[in-house]
Amino acid sequence: MIRTTVHQQHNLLIPQEKHPSRSLELKSCDIECFSLLQSCKCMKDFKQVHAHILKLETDARREGHLLTVCAMSEWSSMDYACSIFRNINDPGVFEFNTMIRGYVKDSNPVGAILLYQEMHQKGVKPDNFTYPFLLKACSYLSAIKEGLQVHGHAYKFGFGSDLFVQNSLINLYGKCGEMQSCFKVFENMDQVNIASWSSLIGSHAKMGFWNESLRLFSEMNKEGSWRADESTLVSVLSCCTNLGSLDSGRSIHGFLLRNVSELNVIVQTSLIDMYVKCGSIEKGLFLFENMQRRNQLSYTVIVSGLSVHGRAEEALKIFGDMLNEGLTPDEIVYVGVLSACSHGGLVDEGLKLFKKMRFEHQIVPTVQHYGCLVDLLARAGKVDEAVEFIKKMPKKPNDVIWRSLLSSCKVHGHLETAEIASEKLSELDPNNTSDSVLLSNTYAKAHRWEYLAKVRKGMADKGLSQIPGFSTVEVKRKLQKFVSQDKSHPKSNDIYEMIHQMEWQLKFEGYLPDLSEVLFDVDEEEKRDRLRAHSQKLAIAYALLYTSQESTIRVVKNLRMSSDCHTYTKLISKIFDRTIIVRDRNRFHHFKDGICSCKDYW
Repeated sequence: MIRTTVHQQHNLLIPQEKHPSRSLELKSCDIECFSLLQSCKCMKDFKQVHAHILKLETDARREGHLLTVCAMSEWSSMDYACSIFRNINDPGVFEFNTMIRGYVKDSNPVGAILLYQEMHQKGVKPDNFTYPFLLKACSYLSAIKEGLQVHGHAYKFGFGSDLFVQNSLINLYGKCGEMQSCFKVFENMDQVNIASWSSLIGSHAKMGFWNESLRLFSEMNKEGSWRADESTLVSVLSCCTNLGSLDSGRSIHGFLLRNVSELNVIVQTSLIDMYVKCGSIEKGLFLFENMQRRNQLSYTVIVSGLSVHGRAEEALKIFGDMLNEGLTPDEIVYVGVLSACSHGGLVDEGLKLFKKMRFEHQIVPTVQHYGCLVDLLARAGKVDEAVEFIKKMPKKPNDVIWRSLLSSCKVHGHLETAEIASEKLSELDPNNTSDSVLLSNTYAKAHRWEYLAKVRKGMADKGLSQIPGFSTVEVKRKLQKFVSQDKSHPKSNDIYEMIHQMEWQLKFEGYLPDLSEVLFDVDEEEKRDRLRAHSQKLAIAYALLYTSQESTIRVVKNLRMSSDCHTYTKLISKIFDRTIIVRDRNRFHHFKDGICSCKDYW
């Protein structure tokens, strides 16, 4: 009786007893081929090995291994892999899976989806390895329609409950913003693993559901059987960063130190980014300086961080260290460097660095770089020069550039230029409320109430309403949110009593409210009432009541800080001997002893 060995993937039959010498020959030949393929370091090596194997008798196993090496190696060529695939007679599921995976790896998700369609048309039955990479291709394209079809196919072929398929579905639905479907897949899973949690948490973080992402992370930890991987922790850190939740970020840092023996560069950089964007620039600098290995992203994060904290000279020094270390700067780090010059008022240095970027590092300026230069000039009061620069730009100015110019016009009182910038903005983005409000602010500062009224009427006619300003402050790991004139907080009576005490002491420091900040033509007493209950002041009052004397007060605003709130907060830091850090839409302000880190330049 003849015994046979069946290769599971290719259904290859080798009659062992009838031709024992041939069987040994094939085995010896296969070992040689596999060894040669493993030694390949580039496509040139691979093509030589391929030519050698073609001289031997065709063998399905060798074709499969050739395809895998060509499609999946670091030096892979999908064009060459495709030529191998097209010369395979009757390719099976293994070969199709390899090509689908290769296309995804090669950032060609469309190729992966088209190949699956071909696989379906040829009647090749998929297996559980087909769908994770196919769903990944759909997620790259945010192709929810195709993803739903693939989900249906996976269910039809019996892989709907496969753990890896379900994890891929969570990632797909999360990437496409279908959060209910994402959560439904997770809830219906018979078993989950850390990748399931990671996909769910990461999906919520990417969609901006930061509080929900932190809640899920907490729930995962309560189960006690999961140890968060680094990708999950990076997602959670990004939530803390966006929320400005330093206490939560510190907690994640502590978790990392307790559970991960050595943090990789990505996690370390995420920690630096979190500390910097949550207002703790010193801690971010400390972590950066103690990194054993830094990459381009690490430098970009700390340079940009120093920039938004107004520490321009330090940002330029570290940028110089990056160049001395032999790292080549890219367009992103130059945005940080030019922004640092803008925040620090370093006009000459900014112009020199712009030239260095173009001519020494051969980086073609993007509209972001031009925007930094416009901001640099206009913020420094060189509004006319900024206008000339815009006229000479080889790229069409976008809304960010005109908005930057309009903002500087408000500060420096350039009404005519403000009107030009506003007109350009209305052409580019006619329904942007903040642009109309910015023009209103400019007219209000100049006491041009009739023009302000026209802007307001125009907003009303378009059905536009002003985006309400709000401020958040973190106390005992809980974020408290306030809007102007807010009396909805449970501690509202205590907060307004504290506001009264603060104003009483401010009188002795010579504080006078800047009534020009009020955009309504009302009497002075009503203007004072409106200024008294600004969201930033309410947040600071709450923090003074419910935090210890030694702790730093950290406030996050969604709008640019007004000059009145700036003066107010400087004096409060002196009166109550507290460090107050405020992150507004543009930058950080560190208030201490009656002085702000921005040096009144913001």
